[in-house]
Amino acid sequence: MNHRYFIHLAYNGTDFHGWQVQDNAPTIQETVNKALSTLLGKGINVIGCGRTDTGVHASDFYAHFDWNYKFSEKKLNDLVFKLNRFLPNAILIFDIKEVKPEVNSRFDAVSRTYKYYVNRRKDPFNEDLSFYIYGELNVEKMNLAAQKMMQFTDFTSFSKLHTQTKTNHCKITYAKWEEKEHQLIFTITADRFLRNMVRAIVGTLLDVGKGKLSIEDFIQIIENKNRCDAGYSVPGKALFLHKVNYPEDIWNIDKVTP
Repeated sequence: MNHRYFIHLAYNGTDFHGWQVQDNAPTIQETVNKALSTLLGKGINVIGCGRTDTGVHASDFYAHFDWNYKFSEKKLNDLVFKLNRFLPNAILIFDIKEVKPEVNSRFDAVSRTYKYYVNRRKDPFNEDLSFYIYGELNVEKMNLAAQKMMQFTDFTSFSKLHTQTKTNHCKITYAKWEEKEHQLIFTITADRFLRNMVRAIVGTLLDVGKGKLSIEDFIQIIENKNRCDAGYSVPGKALFLHKVNYPEDIWNIDKVTP
């Protein structure tokens, strides 16, 4: 009988070409696969909860893999310790827990939250993890426009072209800009996200803040369902997958040998 395990991890995506395995390019998935396969002595392919793009980070990420017997709690703790020693500093394993065998890290997530960090002034200590933008921004208008997104479900206008997704429908439940010292932080939560969606939304909302677009223009862009109408995609280096939520009943709580 196979047992399914969730890996809870975080990573700095600066030196990686996203999560998904690619030919001739380092990725998070490939790096975790190699480490886990080496430690367990068997080829392992972990399935992630999403596909972050090149340079994008995750402070909360889950992936699952199957193993043909039940690990003890001690074995799981040892595996976490060894993985963290084996993996590069850019990847952190928080823990590994058993879930019910039918649970999927990608399809059973009920919501995902992203954060995007914008600097209003040069920040030599945070340049690699934020996007510096010069000039005045009307944050109130940006937030009014962000709230309008919750009236829609089709976000084709903010999707990367020619993707393999079956639908461009998403349910956004939260979207807000917050000012913290010299930073602007955009937080957005939805049941799912399209390729490049958050970066395109942020770029378009910044155009609203600069006065290049009105709130009515922003609404029209969504309704047009045309990526060419939306704003530019901001750099991936300032984007973090911040939180992934699952139903409470996914965990396998059967007693296991300590």
